[in-house]
Amino acid sequence: MRPSHYLNCEESAAPFRRFRIATPLGANSCVDISGRASNNPPMPRPDAVRRIKSYSAADGYVYQYYFFEGNRAQRHGRPGGEFTYVVSANRRTAFPFKIFVMQSVLDAWAKQNGRPLTSSEEYAVAKMRLFRAFDEGSVQAPPEGKQPREVLVDESNLEELLGQLGI
Repeated sequence: MRPSHYLNCEESAAPFRRFRIATPLGANSCVDISGRASNNPPMPRPDAVRRIKSYSAADGYVYQYYFFEGNRAQRHGRPGGEFTYVVSANRRTAFPFKIFVMQSVLDAWAKQNGRPLTSSEEYAVAKMRLFRAFDEGSVQAPPEGKQPREVLVDESNLEELLGQLGI
């Protein structure tokens, strides 16, 4: 048998059950527990707060950009890390721009150096590649209805990008 402070206080016609929570609160203290779903629908998740940054490129343009997302992906059957930035060259329109870091290059670097790059170091390499793309003038909005443009981090540029980071 349950202690008396766990017994039903009273039955009601509503789809609620009332339970006594404790005798120290008073003889008539009860809690209503709904038997049906909440009438408050879940709120949509708020958008992430993005830090918009600026970069003055060698070509004289000042680009504004922010990191949008990072995913593991494949290009032509080869795995790697895909880093998507949202870029604006005119402060009116923004477009996605992708950096693809090839996994085979990361694996070769890890084998040569005895440790893999951390996720932060991989992100930093992608960001340095974005800066180089700004300086080269290769960051442009994709034509209407086309996939976002992207540049690669591969064996031709990984060591130089890591050198800029002091790694």
